Parts: sequence; C-alpha cells; structure tokens
Amino acid sequence: MEVILMPFHGQGHMNTMLQFAKRLIWKGAGNIRVTLATTLSTTQKMINSDNENLRFITTKSIYDDTDDAKLNFKARFDRFQSQASVELGRLISTRSSSSAGKCLLVYDANLSWALDVAKQQGVPGAAFFTQACAYVASFYSMFLEEYADNHDHPVIAAANANANASPPLCVIVPSPEELERGLPSLLSFSSTATDTKPLHPIIRMMLSHMSNLHLADLVLFNSFDNLEDEVVKWMANLWPVRTIGPTLPSAYLDKRVEHDVDYGFNLFKSNNDTCLNWLNAKQVASIVYVSFGSAAALSVEQTGEIAEALKHIPSSFLWIVRETEHSKLPDNFINETSDKGLVVSWCPQLDVLAHEAVGCFVTHCGWNSTIEALSFGVPMLAMPQFMDQMIDAHFVDQIWGVGVKPKANEKGLVSREEITHCLEEIMHGQRAEKIKENAGKWKALAKEAVGEGGSSDKHIDEIIDLLASL
Repeated sequence: MEVILMPFHGQGHMNTMLQFAKRLIWKGAGNIRVTLATTLSTTQKMINSDNENLRFITTKSIYDDTDDAKLNFKARFDRFQSQASVELGRLISTRSSSSAGKCLLVYDANLSWALDVAKQQGVPGAAFFTQACAYVASFYSMFLEEYADNHDHPVIAAANANANASPPLCVIVPSPEELERGLPSLLSFSSTATDTKPLHPIIRMMLSHMSNLHLADLVLFNSFDNLEDEVVKWMANLWPVRTIGPTLPSAYLDKRVEHDVDYGFNLFKSNNDTCLNWLNAKQVASIVYVSFGSAAALSVEQTGEIAEALKHIPSSFLWIVRETEHSKLPDNFINETSDKGLVVSWCPQLDVLAHEAVGCFVTHCGWNSTIEALSFGVPMLAMPQFMDQMIDAHFVDQIWGVGVKPKANEKGLVSREEITHCLEEIMHGQRAEKIKENAGKWKALAKEAVGEGGSSDKHIDEIIDLLASL
C-alpha cells in the first residue's frame, strides 16, 4: 500500500504531516510505504536527519527551490505549482505502476491543485489541513458569497437547500481587517485594481482552496472530535471530514509507537540542554513560557511591552526570541533580567510544554502551538498575530476556557499593564483554578483521541481500510 505525502514546505506543516505518516506506517504494520514529495532543500535536510522514525519514509524532490529567495511570495507559489504539478504527476504514475494497487495522495490543503493532479492520474486524494476545523469554517460565509453565482457548485447548492447551513455559533467570523492584520508585511503583492471585491490575495487563495474540497476522498484535520465537536459535525455535511490528531509524537500522548519521541524535522537549532536544565531548577507551574513560533514577527513596540511585563511580574520566564528578532529587545533587557529569566533563540517546545515547571504559555496561537499546549494541559495567554490565530485565540478564551486573550488598544498593541494583569489572572487569579481544571480535561481527551479505540485512532484505521480497498 502506497501513500504519497505532499506537505507545504514550512516547519509546522511538515512536522504535522510527518507525524501522521509515522502513525499510519505503525498502524499499517509494515504494509504501508510513504513517499514524501517536497522541495529539494527539504529533501536534503531529511536525508541528513538521523531520526529513527523517519527511516521508513522515502523522500523525493519534486521542486528545486534553490533560487526561491529571489522571488516574492506569489512568484514562488506560482513557480512551485507550475513545476511541482508536473513532477507530482510523474511520481504518482511511477508509484501507482510499481504498487500492487493504486496509491493515495495526501496533500496539504493549501496546495489544492495537487488534488487535480491526483484525479487526472485516477488516484484518490486526501486534503490535509494543518489548521483547526473552526478556522476553515470561518471562511464558509465568504466562500458562499464569492461563489454565489455558481449555482451548480455542490457546496453552493447544498447551502441553498439547507436553511441551517451557517457554521455553529461557537465559530467567530473575523472582520477582513482582523484577518488581514499582519499579512501585507508577509507578501509583496496585493489585490489588482480590477478586483470587484477587496479581498486580500491570501484570503482569495484560501477560498479557492475550498472550491474543490467536495472532490476529495477525505478531508483530514490535525484536531480531534471532542475538541471541535459542533464544528466537526457541521462540516461533515459538506465534506468527508476525519480528525486524526493531535499529531504529536507518541511518547507525549499514548506511548504506543516505539521510538516516536520527536517530530524529526527542524529548521532551527534548539538550545535543548540549556532550557531543560534551567527548568529543572524551577518549582512546579512557576514559569511563564513565551514563544511566537517560527514565522510571526512582533513589532519593536510590542516586543518592548512584553519585555516590560516580564521584567516586573513575580514569575520567572523562558522567552524564545529568534535570532532575526533579537534586535527588537530593549537595551540591556537580558542582563537586567538574568536573575529571573532565560532568553534563547529556539527550544525543544514539546519538552518545555511537557515540563512540570511551566505554568503558562504566552503564545501567538498558531494551531500547532495551541494543540500542543492543549495536549499538555498548559494554560495560555493568547496573543494572536494574524489569520487562523484569531480563531484559535477565541476558542482558547471563550470556548475551551484554557486561557485568556488580552485586550489590544486602538493601535492593536497589547500593553504591559494588560499582559501583567492577564498573567496574574492565569497564574494566581480568580479564574486560575478553573483554567487549570479545563486544561487538564482537554489533556485527558487529547490522549483518549489517539489512544486505542479513540476517535482519531479509528479514523486512521478507516484510512488504512481505504488503502487496502484500492
């Protein structure tokens, strides 16, 4: 049985899908082969990896990204689609002819054109979302508006026939201003003057990704049924949705997959011993861990507000500041706080969140960070920066009750006073016990989902049955 895995080539996307592949291989008991179709630079990193778990995964370069740094976002994306689609077609053809049956393509949902390639080759395709179900659901209304004139589209037709087509009330629909906050700094192109609707290109791209989901044989999410129960049930009426998460290494959840102790793919070098030795000397639930992931870039002003808050709170802190962001720190901050804080450029986040000394996670609410914190039962201070992070932060605060989302001022800045107040509320305030109780509940449910007979465990069995039937 053959699976071709095609992630978007960012660390968060890559690790999530690699974890899914490792569990699929393990549950398939040696009968499933996985080929990772990705960029040349990623393939080279994978080949150089000595991770025990990844030796079962074949890597195949379908795109040479050597010169990508010279191109803007849109040019890179267009070039990737143009070249990778041809190579993906060849890879599918080769793998299908060499397998006992047809193969299955599991593609990052951001690469919706990959499904068209799979269908042209006559093989099934499974879309894989590395975001929450609620995030995709939040685009549904915009999708209906964008494709309203296409009455023959199955999703539009279903919506027109269903009076209850709107997403559940727990899903907020951010304003275009909220969704687009931060995006212009990531891209060097914008909507054309001829556009009749002022949608940012990234949002327009997201809507186009949803347009062929009804053709996917499966739509997979790194989530679990209990976590987004209402949303999952609603989405199941539109697409063949299956949750298969949390896609964390087994050592941190059910401990059933031997040697599965880390993700296996890292773009940054971690200060492992430094972080863990420092945490080992701290009391239980006493540390504030701060990290805004591998992509988010804070303003100098926001970095300064966080620094002042951390300087004056009674708790010690571990702050991850990427090397490219170090210049934004206030002068002498590291020296002035060396008695209570540790600032490093990267860390082994799974080990840090699993450490008993960590009592709060100040996070941008990227989905990987959010579901990791949920899986470890760590309360969160939610400071979203853009796109799906807005939805995730809403659920952290209002739906799951595992943290607090501080209020930003009229400039979009979260002040030092607000950060300090919210950290006190999470660590020692009136809501602290309830937040910790809720965090513990979701931690238990996350383990249950991937454990034997759990919802995600059963859904992976369904995928293996689909492979066996090809």
